[in-house]
Amino acid sequence: MSPDRADYHPQASTSHMMKTTKRGRPYLKDTLDLFATLVVSLQLTTHKQYFRTFPNSFSTDEAAQNLASLKFSQSNRGPDPRDKSRIVTTTTTTTFSMTREMAKAMCQHFMDARLIENAADQGSNLFKDRGTYVLTPKGLHVLERFISKNGINSDHLQSVFASQPICIKLLHLERRSADDEIIVTQSVITALFRRFVGRQPNYPSQNASAPQDAFQEYHERSKGVPLMDVQEKAQPLLGKGTVVHKYCVAAVSALEWLCDFTSVVGREEAAEMAAQFVRFGLITLVSDKRKNNDSAIIFTVRGSAPGGNSPVSQHGEFRCTAKAIYRITDEGRRVAQWEEVSPSPYSSSTNLHERSSLEGSTIEAGSRCGPAAAVSAADAKIHRRISMAEKLNTYGEAKEAKEAKASVKSNTDRLNQILEEPSYRALFRDFLKANFCEENLAFWLDVEDFKRKFSITSSAQANAPAGRHGKGTPGQAAMERHHESLIQTAFQIYNKYLAPSSQNELNIDHGLRLDLASYLGEVMTNLNGKAFDGQVDASQASAFNATQLQMLIKLYSRIQTHVLRLMAMDSLPKFIKTQRFTEAKQWLGGDASEDIQFLTSPPAPPGLGEETGGAYITVSAKATEREQRQHQPPSSSNVS
Repeated sequence: MSPDRADYHPQASTSHMMKTTKRGRPYLKDTLDLFATLVVSLQLTTHKQYFRTFPNSFSTDEAAQNLASLKFSQSNRGPDPRDKSRIVTTTTTTTFSMTREMAKAMCQHFMDARLIENAADQGSNLFKDRGTYVLTPKGLHVLERFISKNGINSDHLQSVFASQPICIKLLHLERRSADDEIIVTQSVITALFRRFVGRQPNYPSQNASAPQDAFQEYHERSKGVPLMDVQEKAQPLLGKGTVVHKYCVAAVSALEWLCDFTSVVGREEAAEMAAQFVRFGLITLVSDKRKNNDSAIIFTVRGSAPGGNSPVSQHGEFRCTAKAIYRITDEGRRVAQWEEVSPSPYSSSTNLHERSSLEGSTIEAGSRCGPAAAVSAADAKIHRRISMAEKLNTYGEAKEAKEAKASVKSNTDRLNQILEEPSYRALFRDFLKANFCEENLAFWLDVEDFKRKFSITSSAQANAPAGRHGKGTPGQAAMERHHESLIQTAFQIYNKYLAPSSQNELNIDHGLRLDLASYLGEVMTNLNGKAFDGQVDASQASAFNATQLQMLIKLYSRIQTHVLRLMAMDSLPKFIKTQRFTEAKQWLGGDASEDIQFLTSPPAPPGLGEETGGAYITVSAKATEREQRQHQPPSSSNVS
């Protein structure tokens, strides 16, 4: 039931079956990569079904047809080991090939992982033969990360990113490499539970006067699993009065939430994590009022228990029934830190990981933990990441007596931190736009994007099987198209920001401008045999090679450094004094990084070779910027 996967190289090719787990599903990483590759290869259009229209959707036939022969090409550029002045390109093409039935089974795995859903019947969990499907918010999150990581042109997908909710924060649970099972530790369950219940109890609003749209509804769910109060009727014969159980959650709601906001694959895995909540004493069964003849699926997990007064048990069971209701226990509320004044409910004595979908970087951090946590001596080693707020607030604490050079360096570091955080970056861009100096940041961002595309590029397309033996490989053809696109981008940047009298001409150092003009003049004269007049037509530069493009990138990077310094000295001090910046910090809870710090296990000591579990979170830049803009108050000017 697994598709063949083949890697095509210029002189050799290999093929192998995708690895599957004991449950018969492909490994999660392969599932996510194949899902994103398929979506990139599709043209998401409007489909009609049951007299309704569904934009940005695809059909069963379209998915099966593309999966029948799906090619993913990736090219990496780097210095030639034998000649550092030259750039070499390595292209790898991976081909997925499967029958229609295999393709349908693969799409069922996508549904189980909550990456796609039936557009006409969102409650359906089956991938049907004649169906219309759309991406879920979780699927869009995975897709955005894949596109950014692999340098894929996603112009044809911008409409779906702009029109549908995207999962802002997706919590990933690390897995064993041998069998792809989640590695369960106390710190992992704690991290998962804190994300599950949220910073505060999430009781849905009772105000039904204004129905929520899809974005609002999803935003409310993202805060934590929806809770309710359950009243247990009095039983006079047993001497029991009426009891109201607070902080309750329906079993089905718990499973749905875990599937939508974490990396669990399907309800079975979600039920196992919920059973771990029971084992660790975080939730307990209140009632299960199913009828005697109703079937019940009960998941049981087992593990070691510390003994003594520890709330952790040797086993825990979770009932997956429509009538089952669970309650957050006192221990669960303590672990969630709902009542604490501490600004960070995600603190722990174990390491933390933060991964950004924009850069794919990993940062380790940590803080404190409750006294009841069973942690080893190794767990006590703390690596604390300085929070975004602390970095930014140091501006107000800086002494005026600092030397100008040190102040510039400090401001540049501070600006880099703002540009790394999507919410602050969007706010800073609006500030510059209001002050008619947006071109500096626009240039910096355009060059950053250009550099990423230059170093790595990928493409996904569905080809007819007969096309495999044509002239050239799909990877080579994709690389040629991408190189042409890079040339276009390089000179679009030049013509937009750097050409004499351009619309958004930058105010840069004369020496930088002279170096750029000198290099372009030499190259363009050699290519065209004509003197360079300061203007570049991309069609005239079609013969630019990768080494020449890299030299152009080096010149652009020097200009980037220059404009970054200008923004740090002139715009940043004004920006961080504005009311909108202050309000943004308050809206972000005083610390932009708090929302994305979660527990993980510490790394294993060297030499032991054991796999230790962990949890990290990836953040959607697109969703974060969109939500930040929605919370901004209207403002006509930001000048302080």
